[in-house]
Amino acid sequence: MRLSELCRKEIIEMNNGEKMGNIAHSDLEINPATGEIHSILLPLSSSFWRFSKKKTDLVIPWKSIYKIGPEMIIVALHPSQNVIAERE
Repeated sequence: MRLSELCRKEIIEMNNGEKMGNIAHSDLEINPATGEIHSILLPLSSSFWRFSKKKTDLVIPWKSIYKIGPEMIIVALHPSQNVIAERE
């Protein structure tokens, strides 16, 4: 699958059916030596206006992906896996 095909997909949480966001608005954590994707860094927006310089991301481990379909990516996150990272 090409990156351009991956970017068009919505991320859906399997346990509650919640739309988490679009992968086009996220970053990928990639191992530069192997090219493997380790995780998706999905930005969390607290409001429409972002005045803070710090941004928070939900880290979705690649192993949490249940299925990649033609229009969406279904992820199975457990509460213990919900890692939120801050970056500037």
